[in-house]
Amino acid sequence: MRVGIGARLPQHWAVGVALTAIFVVVVIISTLEQQAQPHIPTGPESFIVGTLTAGPVCPVESSPISSPCTPRPVSGAVITVSTADQGEWARATSGPDGHYAITLHGYGTVTVTALPVRGLAHVPAPVTVTLDPGQTARVDLQYDTGIR
Repeated sequence: MRVGIGARLPQHWAVGVALTAIFVVVVIISTLEQQAQPHIPTGPESFIVGTLTAGPVCPVESSPISSPCTPRPVSGAVITVSTADQGEWARATSGPDGHYAITLHGYGTVTVTALPVRGLAHVPAPVTVTLDPGQTARVDLQYDTGIR
């Protein structure tokens, strides 16, 4: 048996080394995949629905709010759903009527955030909700137009 560079291992040793290397690669890949998964358990779908509006739309609002001064729907706004430990999990865009719907393949505690929209002064505050399996949560958000 030679020792050093060019030394040959017995065939059963070579097979053992190859199998060990394959095992190590499989363990590393499965660990990386587990780290990439959201912390929220998968399972039955849960849903988040709501409407995005912007207001006030009149310089002085009366009480009760009259029809011309009701908040207007915000079309094309992006809403994200995220978890505290994993970041963004899902996103949606509001339709012409300001409505949005997000289907989540799982459940747990999430934060719903509306992203900035050009022409609107302030974004709504993020809302945290806890979803049970199969539950639908309604999260309506209102942008501030800056009109006073």
